[in-house]
Amino acid sequence: MADFKLHDQSSAPDDSKPLLENSVKGFGMIPNLHAVMAEAPGLLDGYQHLHALFLDTSFTAEEQTVVWQSINVEHGCHYCVPAHTAIAKQMKVDDTITDALRNETALPSDRLEALRDFTLSVVRQRGEVSDDAVQAFFDADFTRQQLLEVVLGVSQKVMSNYVNHLAVTPVDEPFKKFEWHKNS
Repeated sequence: MADFKLHDQSSAPDDSKPLLENSVKGFGMIPNLHAVMAEAPGLLDGYQHLHALFLDTSFTAEEQTVVWQSINVEHGCHYCVPAHTAIAKQMKVDDTITDALRNETALPSDRLEALRDFTLSVVRQRGEVSDDAVQAFFDADFTRQQLLEVVLGVSQKVMSNYVNHLAVTPVDEPFKKFEWHKNS
């Protein structure tokens, strides 16, 4: 296992320093995920850009949370599930949705369930999603744009989930109260 440094402004590569400053502006701190990613400035830059782009999709805050957490839970990400639980609270997403995603139980609406099902199909099938799965997504009143925006969300979460697995990123103090472990 590789031993990753949690970078700050004094230890980060020069190209990562302004990116870490963006983290402080956006989160009030340098999340440990960003501290690890700072080792590779292009990765941190790409991740921050994908995050901003996904926040600007046509999805509501609830729908963004469904995409993010469905992927985080599927990948068993010990870091991102608690982090996105905190983010969902900040975004005023109902705890019922967050709890259902974390516990892999039924979501409160068929539409959100269709979004989770489609997102998981994209992840599990590596984009080779069946026509039936695509039609079920469209039948839930999602659009072609949103189909592609799910791919954007998957791209963002692959970056963070994989880094957290490789680096065993420690969960930040503000997120520890939302600790999570994948059901076996």
